[in-house]
Amino acid sequence: MNNAVATIRDDIYATRDSFAAVLSEPGLNFEREAGFAVQAIQGNDYMLSVAMKNRQAVVNAVTNIAAIGISLNPAKKQAYLVPRDGKVCLDISYMGLMDLAMASGAIRWAQAELVLANDRFELNGMDRPPTHSFNPFAKDRGDVIGVYVVVKTSDGDYLTETMSVEEVNAIRDRSSAWKAWISKKKSCPWVTDWGEMAKKTCVKRAYKFWPKTEQLEQAIHHLNTEGNEGLAPAEPQPDPELAGKWCDLARQAETTEALAQVWRDGIAEIRKARDMAAYNRFKAEVESRGEQLKAAQPAPEAGETYEGETA
Repeated sequence: MNNAVATIRDDIYATRDSFAAVLSEPGLNFEREAGFAVQAIQGNDYMLSVAMKNRQAVVNAVTNIAAIGISLNPAKKQAYLVPRDGKVCLDISYMGLMDLAMASGAIRWAQAELVLANDRFELNGMDRPPTHSFNPFAKDRGDVIGVYVVVKTSDGDYLTETMSVEEVNAIRDRSSAWKAWISKKKSCPWVTDWGEMAKKTCVKRAYKFWPKTEQLEQAIHHLNTEGNEGLAPAEPQPDPELAGKWCDLARQAETTEALAQVWRDGIAEIRKARDMAAYNRFKAEVESRGEQLKAAQPAPEAGETYEGETA
């Protein structure tokens, strides 16, 4: 193992407590997800070099896995680590987004498909799924003309969203990845996997009409902000007062015991809000105040630890 891989591996495994603090899906296992992350970066020299230039981004990406409740397991094809805009980012596939919605019980099943010029596609009203028929063995189904996603809700309703190629490409053209391709010919998923990106774009627009779930909201928000995929966030930015309130209480703590209690109370509220920015800011403040308090106190007895260090 070379030094760069060892460094990134240590960074990833150091997120264990942060991972646990924001974990939204109990079925996710830190050891497995950390292993998938190390394998992905270790197997890509370019991504490894990007990771070394922005190590905090790797930490954020791994922590976001827990907050969103998605897996890096290659067999599931739900999410990936990708180098983008000078940092390693968590990217979520359209299958990952649909899995999140189905896992929550908001929808029973979902299907996203491309429509080609020689296919037969018809919408059948608001309460029935569309008709999409074609010959899978045809040598030429024509060019792609659109994409759709249809879901069945827990109440048995069918919801269908459609987008034309022109609508999809309008979203594509606003993404940072596509702009990098235009200006620098830097390959991106819009070039190598247009169909998959089109399906994800349609899912991201369709979900606004599905029954709401926190995990899906967080995943979409992550893609729209961290991923720079072209759509405006569906919800307003988190209120900065949440982090400010708990950071102030951390600074006011006079003992390590009081600080540990502030940590427990604050992280409970921040975790409920699923606010990663507030979590990172609060954690940094608690660690800083903890160092100040320890420096001002006599050395602890053998075996004594500061409870906040498990944050």
